Amino acid sequence: MKRQLAYVELKTGYSDNGPAWIGLVEFSKSGQTIYFDDKALKKQKIPGNNSNHYDIETGNEYWVSGVKKNGQDRHWAGKGKIMIDKNSIEDYLLFTNTKELNSTKFQIIEFKKTDKERISKIENAVLTDEEWNENSRQYWDKGSKKFEI
Repeated sequence: MKRQLAYVELKTGYSDNGPAWIGLVEFSKSGQTIYFDDKALKKQKIPGNNSNHYDIETGNEYWVSGVKKNGQDRHWAGKGKIMIDKNSIEDYLLFTNTKELNSTKFQIIEFKKTDKERISKIENAVLTDEEWNENSRQYWDKGSKKFEI
């Protein structure tokens, strides 16, 4: 699986000040799902105002992007420390051409390994009609006849 340094920010319940992470993420074969810190984030077919992925377990929305070379990964109004995976620090410093992390901007953590077997079971579960209506991420616009899962 392809791995890449990425910036991830939780948007559900926050504006531009949600928890944020930088670290190596893994992509599914199709590139539509990103695995990081025991989460699976699926690319939205129709991105939200501030998000482009959602957690397949919780439905929480996230912004996922590449890391910026200038170190300005938070949106213009964003606040709070960014959690950085300790196993990605060397890659981050090399990418941003810096010698050390700014301790006022970062909190060092360790990403948990994603349980892909659990994720696979969730994605391949057969839902009853009732579960589908209650738990699915669906979008229906009668005017344009769009449907999104």
